[in-house]
Amino acid sequence: MYQNYPNPFNPVTKITFNIPVSGNISIRVYDITGKVIKTLVNEFRNAGTYYTEFNGADVSSGVYYYKMETGNFSEIKKMILLK
Repeated sequence: MYQNYPNPFNPVTKITFNIPVSGNISIRVYDITGKVIKTLVNEFRNAGTYYTEFNGADVSSGVYYYKMETGNFSEIKKMILLK
């Protein structure tokens, strides 16, 4: 999973991720307290490179985290929404 771009963003950012092996994948956005704000991806994907977008128009400025989970892999990155 790559760092979102642009970062900081207002209100839309792009998250690119690479899946080396086909499987179920989920990407969720969390607020600073650990509450799930939005599920961006939650489905089976074939191996390859993909991207998804997060639109933060309906949430407040601040630090958010996005987490990708697939099989036995998990990664978390931080992004900043500035309005």
